[in-house]
Amino acid sequence: MAHHKSALKRIRQSRKTRLYNRTSKKTLKEAIKSVRTAENFEVASENLKKVTKILDKVSAKKIIHKNNAANKKAKLAKLVNSLKATS
Repeated sequence: MAHHKSALKRIRQSRKTRLYNRTSKKTLKEAIKSVRTAENFEVASENLKKVTKILDKVSAKKIIHKNNAANKKAKLAKLVNSLKATS
């Protein structure tokens, strides 16, 4: 265990940050799942808007890398557009 005051504070801070990041990643995963499981184009496109907003927030707070967020948005947009073509 750490003995310095600054090290103890860093442990407290990292614990808070870890919990915050976990909740953010969990909401992101659930939102992405809602897009992937959508049956029709309208529902998928509405969910895609929500996911895009969440991805932008999460990448702005550096929970995930901005390129990772961009790749996820592109893949989901491609999926939603494929639903449009089939319907």
